[in-house]
Amino acid sequence: MAGASGREDQRDGPPLVSLRGIVKRFGTLTANDHVDLDIRAGEIHALLGENGAGKSTLVKILFGLLQPNEGEIRWQGQPVTLANPEDAGRLGIGMVFQHFSLFDNLTVAENIAVALPKGEDMRSIAARIASVGERYGLALEPGRPVWTLSAGERQRIEIVRALLREPRLLILDEPTSVLTPQEADTLFVTLEKLAAGGCGLLYITHRLEEVKRLCSGATVMRAGKVVAACDPRQESVRRLASLMVGSEVMEVRAAAAHQLGPVRFELNKLSLAPDEIHGVALKGVDLAVRGGEIVGVAGVAGNGQAELFAAMSGESRAEKAGAVRIDGADAGRDDIDARRRRKAAFVPEERNGHAAAPRLTLSENVVLSRHATGGVARHGLVDASAAKAVAAEISRVFDVRKGRVDPPAGTLSGGNLQKFVVGREILREPGVLIVNQPTWGVDAGAAATIRQALIDLAARGAAVVVISQDLDEIFAIADRIAVIHDGHLSATYPAREIDREKIGLLMAGTAEERPHAA
Repeated sequence: MAGASGREDQRDGPPLVSLRGIVKRFGTLTANDHVDLDIRAGEIHALLGENGAGKSTLVKILFGLLQPNEGEIRWQGQPVTLANPEDAGRLGIGMVFQHFSLFDNLTVAENIAVALPKGEDMRSIAARIASVGERYGLALEPGRPVWTLSAGERQRIEIVRALLREPRLLILDEPTSVLTPQEADTLFVTLEKLAAGGCGLLYITHRLEEVKRLCSGATVMRAGKVVAACDPRQESVRRLASLMVGSEVMEVRAAAAHQLGPVRFELNKLSLAPDEIHGVALKGVDLAVRGGEIVGVAGVAGNGQAELFAAMSGESRAEKAGAVRIDGADAGRDDIDARRRRKAAFVPEERNGHAAAPRLTLSENVVLSRHATGGVARHGLVDASAAKAVAAEISRVFDVRKGRVDPPAGTLSGGNLQKFVVGREILREPGVLIVNQPTWGVDAGAAATIRQALIDLAARGAAVVVISQDLDEIFAIADRIAVIHDGHLSATYPAREIDREKIGLLMAGTAEERPHAA
């Protein structure tokens, strides 16, 4: 209890770090507009905001990766200049990035060593890894190659690497985005231990339930400015979301009761070797999706989701035609255009460069996925006016905000481009829709629009498969849930009959299976 009361005392003291009037411009864009932020020792403080709000720019300034145009950083009340991450590290500022910066073919200890000052031998580093791991519940095997580790274990490397520098302030960017629920719970215990020991933590996430659980303070940014500061424990999730977006967020409505149709999409013992050396092989995947339902596929990143989507879409073709069936017809040897002609539609994870060509206009991007199914191209010739009409209709129905009538796709915000690429497929009224990470990195308003559109499409008789790392999303929209782990797909479970603990065990590959639900 002494540790807990000490933590409260530190929270009430002067700030560990203060940002005052921080301004950062990139040309004519003001990414940070006179931002103030205080973080105290022993505090877990949330930095909230949608994509483009200015959070990433702000923490890069705090970590020495960017320099502000105006403003001041004070460390324990004294002005400091952070010219680079080394300066930040010497003060005691560490950062755990959302995207891992690890070398797959090196060991755990070797990956940690590259970020530490030179001169320490590997035996000493291994001993320190073990000591930190035991203290904070971050067990690692120093000699294990990184490519053999789970996403959760890889994140431990990033955290241990930061902790070996003995930080007094630790910045964490979306730390649970690739964790199972059980791994996330373990991380929360670690973070609370760090805070109890006097470390300040700046916590960036879009998962607002986590913020309410962990954080005693929150700063909300929108369009580069601080728009609110609050104790998130006293706010509802919906209120926090509305502060981030600037308006009330639409609630996703469940579909009205409707009859399920016949099976419209099937995978039958689908096995596929990976294209890359550390890719994931698909191993005997079975799945049957009926018209009128959404099946969610959960899983930790890197367990075969990309390979599964490629096999479903026709980007990777199966050895046997019957391994993939669309509306009862063998389609495993069909390419993506042939599957589109069977009334299937596909939305890949990467919107810029995969789902859309950023330098092409929206109408030209319509042609990219609709040329095979008629309406915008005939006999090899593009009907530009028809393509523009389709792009305008997508923009109207899905509320795609843009500065021009037909701008290049790359000029849209992430949320607006995602609404466009999802809308482009849904307005075809496909019988089958496969979508990978439908709302990754988009704002709460855009996410609600997309999720509602998926629910409504299924209610009109389509078979929908949603691959997502966001369990909140899957539970919000799926009728049945399966989990992919190391290229194996689990049985499907009715969403109302399975809990997060069971899902987490399946994500970790430790749960027992039962026969597939029909």
